[in-house]
Amino acid sequence: MLNDRIKVFAIVALLGFMAGVIAQLFAEYALPWLAAVLPAIFEAKFVVSGLAGAILTVAMVSVWAYFTGSRDR
Repeated sequence: MLNDRIKVFAIVALLGFMAGVIAQLFAEYALPWLAAVLPAIFEAKFVVSGLAGAILTVAMVSVWAYFTGSRDR
């Protein structure tokens, strides 16, 4: 039972680390490219924040669903 909890905490920590790395890469590489391609979208900063949050949330939920899915597939 304790090992299962440790595994869950480790997976959540790993997902959080991965989300941070993805956010940093997005901020360094994707944002400047998007600013050059679509300058009007950056007039409203909340659009960028919302987009980044949506992408990260979908990615994390997808990983969570994969790890907690049924093993009988």
